[in-house]
Amino acid sequence: MTVDPRAALDRFIAALEAHYSAVVTRRGDDDPKVDDAFDILDDAFEVYDEALAMTHGELLPFSNIEDDDDFDGEDDEDDDEEFED
Repeated sequence: MTVDPRAALDRFIAALEAHYSAVVTRRGDDDPKVDDAFDILDDAFEVYDEALAMTHGELLPFSNIEDDDDFDGEDDEDDDEEFED
């Protein structure tokens, strides 16, 4: 089943807004609203990323860290150099 990329984008944007709202109205470090919004945002990103790739063969310029096979939990000096200057 292929999801319409425009619908997926709309859902992703709504999830970003909901996550932001949950963060700024957070009630403590373990607010379940923030955790729930994070999960929804993560799922919306995945759906949009896949819909864009399947429909248009286009990749986003970033990825979910969980999807990064090279992620080892340590800082990469090369990545840090990109943001200097």
